[in-house]
Amino acid sequence: MKHIEQIHADSRGTYGSPRVHAELTLGLGLPVNRKRIARLMREAGIQGLYRRRRSWTTVRDPAAEPAPDLVNRHFTVDVPDRLWITDITEHPTEEGKVYCAAVMDAYSRLIIGWSISRHMRRTRHRRARHGRHATHTRERHHDPTFRPRFAR
Repeated sequence: MKHIEQIHADSRGTYGSPRVHAELTLGLGLPVNRKRIARLMREAGIQGLYRRRRSWTTVRDPAAEPAPDLVNRHFTVDVPDRLWITDITEHPTEEGKVYCAAVMDAYSRLIIGWSISRHMRRTRHRRARHGRHATHTRERHHDPTFRPRFAR
């Protein structure tokens, strides 16, 4: 128990039973069972640190009217450039959160454009579609007058 408490303290309270077991067996060469370490730590009230936290990026306005579903949840198409799908993902970094907006063609599943920013605003999708990171240009369209529908 002395070794378990010391390893846990040396990790500043972050190591749980799998890492403590690894330190005992690989680091110190002690032949111990993983389940025994978990039981001893549980009985002593020692546990590791949970680093992952759930973050909520969407705050819904209860009074707002939802956007219409223009494609009726049907995301498969028979020809290119008929349906583009867009999404924003949040990525934590050492300097704070960044948001990546991407636009994808539903037919080819190719990324048409993308944009990265420190904020999540509506203009991200427009910049991803028309900005400097756009990979799908007007010349590559099969029908230059066609404007595809966007699914949200």
